[in-house]
Amino acid sequence: MIFLIEYNRSRGKLIIFESFNDTDWQRAEETRFEKELLLNRAGIEHEVVLLEAVSEEALRRTHRRYFEDLNQLATIP
Repeated sequence: MIFLIEYNRSRGKLIIFESFNDTDWQRAEETRFEKELLLNRAGIEHEVVLLEAVSEEALRRTHRRYFEDLNQLATIP
């Protein structure tokens, strides 16, 4: 699966979380690019990334910072 994440780094807050099928790389890339253009034009500095993982659960394990607050990150799962 492909996951699109928009993350407000300064607030530590997930803004957008969207998933795409593995066969939808083109659409995922276009969506990411459009989102980055809109944010840039609005002067908003958010992180926008595409990540690939077997499942959402796997992504949440490997990229915890997008889904957990500082207290949660400080504990070992």
